[in-house]
Formats: sequence, C-alpha cells, structure tokens
Amino acid sequence: MKVFTKSVLASLIFVATSQMAVAENILVVMSDKDQLKLKGTDVYQTGFYLNELMQPVKLLLDAGHELTFVTPKGLAPTMDKVSDNVMFFGGNVDALKEHKALLESLKLVDRVESPVISLSRVEQIGYDRFDAIYVPGGHAPMNDLLKDQQMGTLLTHFHNNQKVTALVCHGPIALLSTLPNASQFTDSLVAGKATKKPQDWIYSGYKMTVFSNAEEEASKGWLGGGEMEFYPQTALELAGGEYSQSSDIWYPNVVIDRELITGQNPASAVNVAKAIINKFDKS
Repeated sequence: MKVFTKSVLASLIFVATSQMAVAENILVVMSDKDQLKLKGTDVYQTGFYLNELMQPVKLLLDAGHELTFVTPKGLAPTMDKVSDNVMFFGGNVDALKEHKALLESLKLVDRVESPVISLSRVEQIGYDRFDAIYVPGGHAPMNDLLKDQQMGTLLTHFHNNQKVTALVCHGPIALLSTLPNASQFTDSLVAGKATKKPQDWIYSGYKMTVFSNAEEEASKGWLGGGEMEFYPQTALELAGGEYSQSSDIWYPNVVIDRELITGQNPASAVNVAKAIINKFDKS
C-alpha cells in the first residue's frame, strides 16, 4: 500500500481540482457592420479596433477561458483599418504582429470560415451556458448594437443574473439596447431632439465610462472631416449612467460597478480584460 505525505496529498488534490475546473465561456460580441453613418451624407468605413478585440482575447485565452464569438447576424466582423497601428500597442511592433497573427489564426474576419455565430444562435444554445460578455469598441457598435433587441435581451439576462458584463471604448453604447424604447431613444439623439431620462433603464445609476466627448473631439480628423451624429458619453449620461473619465484623454480608465465593467478608450482594453479575469479569480 502506498503512503503519501501531507505535501504529496496536497499536490494531488491541487492537480485533481485543476483538472476538474471548467473554464468560463465568454461571449465576445461584435458588430457586423463596416460603416458608420455620419451627419449629412458622409459615411465612415469602420469596424472593431484591433487592440480592443485582440488584446483581451489573447489574455482571456491565455487564462484558460473558452471564447464564443458573436455578431448580430452571424456575419464576419470587419477590422477598422485605422486600428492597424503600432501606437495602439504601446509602440511595440512585435506585439502588433503577434495580435494580428492571432486574429488571422482565429479566422474571425474570414468571410467564409469565420467561427462567429448570431445572437439568435446564442439564444438557442441558452444564455445560461455563458458566464460573461465582452464587447470591444471601434465605431461599428454605434450602428447596430445600441438598439438590437436580441442584444438587449442578452444583456438584460446577464444583468438580472449578475453575470460579468464588460465593454470598452464605443462598446458600452450597446447598453442602450436594454431600453424598452432603444430605437426611439437613439433616433431622438440622431435628430438632436431633447431626450428625457428614461425611467426604467436597468443600468440607471450605474457608474460607467465610454469614449469621452473630449476624445471624440480630439479624434475628429480620423473621420475624414465628417462628424458623428451623437457622442456615446452624452447618450449614456442622458440614459441615466453615472459617467466618469480619466484625468486626461487617452489615459486608461476602467470603471467597475457590480457586474458591469467599462473601459474608456483603446488604452483601457488590457485592464478591462484583467478585470474580467479578476472577477472569476474571486468567485
């Protein structure tokens, strides 16, 4: 008969527990739009920001989590070409190459082989099968995620069950989809009409952040001289969110309130991912 010391037994228990652990399944929800309607007739070619998607994706995969990639209609998302820039990776050329290589290996933007599924498919699988949501930015979510009814249903389920809900840069605009009148609310913003604070928003009073009005003004040149129809900071404040921003533009800023994790800008993406991982480490 084998006799184990306490230290050996402890090691065996640790290994057994590790092997039994089940990785969290995290929904990575992106827009499948590749354009942003600007004021007038202008259109901006957009999509997700490379670092906002891939830095968290790499960190979450490295931490052992399972990722399910989603767009509203199950179409492959598009990368905003502006984000293919070393400045979003701290000037590290190798980091840019590494994350682009990971994106290519996952085939997310492949029009034929992309593994993304639709929000309808997520509902069919069952929301209870998923443990967290992550929504990266880029301007694309300003097209569809902010008023998609299925997105609203998904976020409401996660809110009601206090499941980790993380969004960065322009991604937090998707929180508006949980409004009962999301389309009318956003139409009022586009029209520049006075918008009353909704009385029944599930995130009303939550502390949050999003790409700031000051950052929008500073980055107008990236839109080719065009102007956005409205800014996400203004929209979330009007809806009832308690907005906060970094001491200066472009600095990382992550706000955590209950299940909700929001990041202000591209520089906040890594810290948002770390906050997701930390939530699970504490559970």
